[in-house]
Amino acid sequence: MPGVRAARAARMQTLVLTGRGRRWAESGHPWIYANDIASGQAQAGELAAFAAPDGRVLGHALYSAQSRIALRSVARGTAAPPADWLERRVAQAVGERARQGLLDPAGAERLLAGDADLVPGLIADRYADILVLQSGTLGADKLRERAIEAFATALPFPLRAVLDRSDAPARRLEGLEPRVEWLRGTPCEPVTVREDGLGYLVDVLGGHKTGHYLDQRENRRLAAAGARGERVLDVCCYDGLFGLHALRAGAREAVFVDQNQRALDRARDNAERNGLLERCRFVRADAAQELRRLAEAGERFGVVVVDPPAFAKRKEEVEGALRGYRELNRRAFSICTEGGLVVSASCSYNVQLPQFLDVLRAAAVDSGRRVVLEQVRGAASDHTVLLALPESWYLKCVFLRVHA
Repeated sequence: MPGVRAARAARMQTLVLTGRGRRWAESGHPWIYANDIASGQAQAGELAAFAAPDGRVLGHALYSAQSRIALRSVARGTAAPPADWLERRVAQAVGERARQGLLDPAGAERLLAGDADLVPGLIADRYADILVLQSGTLGADKLRERAIEAFATALPFPLRAVLDRSDAPARRLEGLEPRVEWLRGTPCEPVTVREDGLGYLVDVLGGHKTGHYLDQRENRRLAAAGARGERVLDVCCYDGLFGLHALRAGAREAVFVDQNQRALDRARDNAERNGLLERCRFVRADAAQELRRLAEAGERFGVVVVDPPAFAKRKEEVEGALRGYRELNRRAFSICTEGGLVVSASCSYNVQLPQFLDVLRAAAVDSGRRVVLEQVRGAASDHTVLLALPESWYLKCVFLRVHA
């Protein structure tokens, strides 16, 4: 078994896969599941080689002892990754964001998209001069200090502070406790960021995800492009950026709906900060109930954005999620003006695109409106989609034109 011997010679622990595991690994997917490991031992959170049943080393990965996802690939092939593999990946990811036209010192972007950028389990978002790390695995935890130094080297401007926002529920699947702590620099909160000329506040300590929905940046821009002169309804508005970008683009009014008062307060603060408050209305309500009330009141909107939080975080929740999407979008279509735009999003990976489109079709039929599919979009370009990792394509954002 020359491949295994080579790995051992390099003091790399080796895990031998089952036949099914070998086929799965050779398909290119970067994850290998615990029940596809036949033999071998490895240290939790450290690099290990993984091999076919005949001993051929197929690649190297970070090992998780408690997770169903036991191996997350770092490199393919027999050669072990170089000692500075993390620093190289961070530099490559930052360079790619520069190529995409990001890295505005006052802006924000996802600098590192975890497994999709071949740094397993580690997400890094930048909000102006604040770096927020989010680790989902023990292996990523162990890379944290190296990652901070790598970003400090790769970024073209200095960081004021670094926050660890490793509080996602997925950590518990790894047997890890949530962790929120300032790691470097001067703690500061909230953080002021600019996006397409709009200034807004980010709650990096308590906000959703790492503080903000960076993945919708390009979709907000596109939705705003068709909003001039229109009334806009921003459903599940969070910090209000869909509606505020529309107002900045010339919309005559925006109504913001969310059942979270803290989110509405942040949306109001953002509106005031940008001189847009007089054209705003804020409603604390359940999304479906408020859509029903607006329909009964005969209100109409030229742009309706429906961007709810994840309805299906587990496969068992998909059926209920589809019912929820159908209800929300049926009502969104019903209150849209002739020729108006509905922007409907799902951030649930477990709801696949064909399922989501089927729900939108059913909602259109329910509403009695003729609905034309204009665009199917995903997350912003800094949220890397690795073709071998379908899980990295989680956001569906569909632009629909509504007619009588």
